[in-house]
Amino acid sequence: MKAFIIPLCLWCVCGLYVHCQSPPNVVFILADDMGFHDVGYHGSEIKTPVLDRLSAAGVRLENYYVQPLCTPSRNQLLTGRYQIHTGMQHQIIWPCQPYCIPLGEKLLPELMVEAGYSTHMVGKWHLGMYRRECLPTRRGFQSFFGYWTGSEDYYTHERCCFITPLNVTRCALDLRDGEETGQMYKELYSTEIFTQRAVNIILNHKIQKPLFLYVALQAVHDPLQVPEHYTEPYSFIKDTSRRKYAGMVSAMDEAVGNITRALQDAGIWNNTILIFSSDNGGQTMSGGSNWPLRGRKWSLWEGGIKGVGFVTGPLVERPGTVSRELIHVSDWLPTIVGVAGGSTNGTKPLDGFNVWDTISKGKASPRQELLHNIDPLYVDIAPCPGNASRAEQELQDSIMKDSLRRNLLQTGSVSVPHFNVSMHAAIRYKNWKLLTGYPGCPVWFPRPGEGVGGVADEAPPLKQVMLFDIDADPQERNEISHKRPEIVNFLLKRLHQLQEGAQPVTFPPDDPRCDPQATGAWGPWQ
Repeated sequence: MKAFIIPLCLWCVCGLYVHCQSPPNVVFILADDMGFHDVGYHGSEIKTPVLDRLSAAGVRLENYYVQPLCTPSRNQLLTGRYQIHTGMQHQIIWPCQPYCIPLGEKLLPELMVEAGYSTHMVGKWHLGMYRRECLPTRRGFQSFFGYWTGSEDYYTHERCCFITPLNVTRCALDLRDGEETGQMYKELYSTEIFTQRAVNIILNHKIQKPLFLYVALQAVHDPLQVPEHYTEPYSFIKDTSRRKYAGMVSAMDEAVGNITRALQDAGIWNNTILIFSSDNGGQTMSGGSNWPLRGRKWSLWEGGIKGVGFVTGPLVERPGTVSRELIHVSDWLPTIVGVAGGSTNGTKPLDGFNVWDTISKGKASPRQELLHNIDPLYVDIAPCPGNASRAEQELQDSIMKDSLRRNLLQTGSVSVPHFNVSMHAAIRYKNWKLLTGYPGCPVWFPRPGEGVGGVADEAPPLKQVMLFDIDADPQERNEISHKRPEIVNFLLKRLHQLQEGAQPVTFPPDDPRCDPQATGAWGPWQ
């Protein structure tokens, strides 16, 4: 009898409770382009009753950070490693670029398979698809239903993209069931079909294995499309983009409720950890709001990187609490694998920490430092309103950048072994945040319905090195580098050290062989 008791209790040693039970199911829901202000419990005019209720019953993460763009957050979520360590520190993966998350990286779903889990993904991949080896079904997910690129039409599921070497724009289907095209889902709304697939996976799950389900919703990324009945409660919102965006948030909120209800109907909710996260700051040009934070998506200001996040479910030991401990999207891999009873021994060195005790038990976070990014090639491609556009041009223009881009066009990657303060970078240490170069659009966008011309306050002149005390000044209004030179020097030294260990920047030019004209669908071409 004893020979059987020991294996059955192994999970309890590193798990959540003293009582023996099977490893927990883990459901991770990732919202796309959701602004910090765009959830009810942050004071938004947008109603999110499901997110409010679930987060109130769990732990709200109020010092939680993601990356300023789609691909980087997904990369760090699934690798547990900073962008500089995977060569993906610049921008996103565009449909015709021949690269993907490095094949030498062991991803979260692969580790969960090793831990005995059934692994499924629904929604947006956006980690490369030029080779079949890059696809989610080849990287640890046992099923996939969704799209491989970064955005698409919510109804036709087509992505239009300009192919530079062909000087042509192509529109083609980007919806896959496994690795096959999903032609039969045309004219069906993405949020609804992705939710229904997630529900079906849950209801058909065999409890002999624990479940890992990653739902990367298309909502609320542009284009701004939503069934009209979701916008009807928001007739009071005068701005058309904001009104449609609000309806999309409501549809997403309903989707999370349907997924949660399926977990309850399947009888597995009591042994499930549900994690909700945004992937980057809201895009103000597409209806999103990060008020009262500075900046937006694409920037290293708080509005671009402070995430909406919470963890909920009966396994959370301190429900109804708020965590203000420092947590980053790269922490999810070691945290999830840890609660699953798995091992991270097969990964490359991780930048993430296991923060389960921080979340569930209220202990101090093991994370004191956080590298937001170092990107020597950064350019903010979206127009910035007001006088900020002049500062943008001054700080983004660089002879060094021009030289690096020429090398990038020739080779597809470029090595930058030494840091300098013209580089787009940000690092956090405890309450201190240092930014260098041009961090992105620096204005404070107004609370929805307020402000003139879309800008609440003009940005003061920017400096190449800026320091903020985020605990005391979360809106980044008081630049204090002149007051704390010792902190500035310490963090600049850390940026130099981190850049010395950075991988070459990978960002190859478009490959004309990506052209989907013959097949009618975006997909692997090598």
